[in-house]
Amino acid sequence: MKNTALTHIHESLGAKMLPFAGYNMPILYEGVNAEHETVRNAVGVFDVSHMGEFLLTGPNALALIQKVTSNDASTLTIGKAQYSCLPNNDGGIVDDLLVYKMKEEQYLLVVNASNIDKDWDWISAQNDLGVEMKNLSDDYSLLAIQGPKAVEAMQSLTSKDLSAIPYYHFEVGEFAGIENVIISATGYTGSGGFEIYCKNSEVEQIWNKAFEAGAAFGIKPIGLAARDTLRLEMGFCLYGNDINDTTSPLEAGLGWITKFTKEFTNSENLKKQKEAGVTRKLVAFEMQERAVPRHDYEIVDASGNVIGIVTSGTMSPSMNKGIGMGYVTVENSALESDIFIRIRKNDVPAKVVKLPFYKK
Repeated sequence: MKNTALTHIHESLGAKMLPFAGYNMPILYEGVNAEHETVRNAVGVFDVSHMGEFLLTGPNALALIQKVTSNDASTLTIGKAQYSCLPNNDGGIVDDLLVYKMKEEQYLLVVNASNIDKDWDWISAQNDLGVEMKNLSDDYSLLAIQGPKAVEAMQSLTSKDLSAIPYYHFEVGEFAGIENVIISATGYTGSGGFEIYCKNSEVEQIWNKAFEAGAAFGIKPIGLAARDTLRLEMGFCLYGNDINDTTSPLEAGLGWITKFTKEFTNSENLKKQKEAGVTRKLVAFEMQERAVPRHDYEIVDASGNVIGIVTSGTMSPSMNKGIGMGYVTVENSALESDIFIRIRKNDVPAKVVKLPFYKK
């Protein structure tokens, strides 16, 4: 079991710690609902240092990224990031990731913790272009400082104008007395804020200074359980639940990051799938009665025929109702469709809705 550089702090704060992707991670501090509300209304800090970081450098770095990812990284300028995925050869997804353009001929890829080795091996195997690859995952920490008060609460820690960094853009500069920190206007919560990348040896100082600066704004530490409820209210996919090695980006509603203006892994087959149309789709649904949908529950039609499976589900803290996502046959995927979630032999009514669930 790996620890992050902040594990001792989480333990001292009384966090409930559990294994996650091979790391000992803080799942809860005071409780999911309270932590969720902190991020929706104020500012919270997540230690997500288990995430992986790969640095790709060289004249062919872009060519390799274009080959292995579905989105078009040629549109990136220095200081900009994009969401993308790594398609496999079988119509599924190796992982979803962020691609940052750091400099000309240098890119940072941020991958899911559970897929670090898998992604590294996958990209390395396709690197016949002489691109220099460095796996920085064990040396770098990542804090997600999220919430509507994040900009105001953190501004005293940097000379960079945080309010001027657009969504999916980043700056590299001093933050909390540390040089060369990546300050990225990204996140997995839908409530704004930043992700802060720094070296393991620097993260404790940044954590402590962030809590000092944010004290007047109600800043609190947030666990991974609330991270999941926050991302689900926005309809953001979670690898291993909503997308995996067997789900195509088109089925998952990720056509917007699947650009056929270039060739990439399995692009020909995905293009054919787009032209032919998918047979199942990832949909969002709200329960019509008080009930909580869970991962792997069956989705059925009014006659009780199984038409799909729940991939993510929870009781939404913001909306106080059961929400979820799941794959259903395309015939049952239209907005407002009536579907049923099979919960302990009961078929509980639900309705297909438009994302995000949470409207600010």
